[in-house]
Amino acid sequence: MLRPSDRAPGLLLGDGVELPPDAAIGGNVVVHAGTVIGSGARLGDGCVIGKAPSLGARSTSSRDEPPPAVLGDGVTVGAAAVVLAGARIGDGCVVADQAHVRERTQIGPESVVGRGASVENEVLLGARVKLQTGAYITAWSVLEDDVFVAPGVVLTNDPTAGRRRGEALRGAVLRRACRIGGGAVLLPAVEVGEEAFVGAGAVVTDDVPARTVAFGVPARVVRELGEAELLG
Repeated sequence: MLRPSDRAPGLLLGDGVELPPDAAIGGNVVVHAGTVIGSGARLGDGCVIGKAPSLGARSTSSRDEPPPAVLGDGVTVGAAAVVLAGARIGDGCVVADQAHVRERTQIGPESVVGRGASVENEVLLGARVKLQTGAYITAWSVLEDDVFVAPGVVLTNDPTAGRRRGEALRGAVLRRACRIGGGAVLLPAVEVGEEAFVGAGAVVTDDVPARTVAFGVPARVVRELGEAELLG
């Protein structure tokens, strides 16, 4: 059950929620039962934390009740953003305005989920990952530390486009410090290697080797990266 709190205008808190004294709370925030909020958190106007997932009748997502959401120390959740129950957001992360983070997703420290970005269920994001505006990270994807995903990138996980007959969903695997250019589309189960760079607008149908540059539709490796171009 949600109950009004005088901590901020329009604030609703579920059972067992304790807000740290140094948390900054906007107007009309909703925090559902059991949610853990770290010290120094900033919750923007109208954000919703810890709500249960809403699944369609034919959804293949787990029906098990997820645990409460956990926000680490210094996490910022923007205006109208939604973080579902079962999500774990690491220290110092930013979930920007209107972003959506689903159940059983883990996000490492200092990562950024950009405005309007969507992170689906069962996703694992490492530390210092940057998802820019409107990126879509499909379920069962893995993004290692320091990955950069530009605006409008789409990761997919269903090779049958909704006509599966027992096939497992498999998201992309983005290895450490790789970069995905704006508007690129990654097909199910592809792997982009460590420090690789996928150009804007590419359609990635096969794995991209580490430390290479790939462009085009479908994406093809055009060259190797030099030492000066690597994060290290």
